[in-house]
Amino acid sequence: MFNDIGPLELVTLVVLAVLVFGPDKLPKVIQDVMRTIRKIREFSESAKQDIRSELGPEFKDFELEDLNPRTFIRKQLDSDDLGLKEIRNGFDLKKEMAEVTDAVHSREIDPPSTPSSSGPPASSNGRVDMTKKPDGDDRPPFDADAT
Repeated sequence: MFNDIGPLELVTLVVLAVLVFGPDKLPKVIQDVMRTIRKIREFSESAKQDIRSELGPEFKDFELEDLNPRTFIRKQLDSDDLGLKEIRNGFDLKKEMAEVTDAVHSREIDPPSTPSSSGPPASSNGRVDMTKKPDGDDRPPFDADAT
């Protein structure tokens, strides 16, 4: 219950309790707190038993921790009835992404259509032709691991 409380924190809580309640009232306060914790535990156990009895015999091994989505998924994947481990092990994401990026970068861009002889050139009137590839490709190489 108190797994994350260290020894220094426990000593601090005891000293604080003695200062707040005093040495005379401290045993009575501890008894009241323990009685309250027992009642809360009994109430939660009773609620668990009620839920199990309402769900029926199919869910006799049901735990409330199974309602946590991570626990539920982990429990379902551990059974591996569908062969998900084989699929997961057979799929290499880095390899697939490298193949896709190689395919994208090796693809040639279609050459732009030449303007008709009667029309103005593509770069006239201050317009820039975005279909032309720049002469010097100053882009750094694509790094698949960096994305």
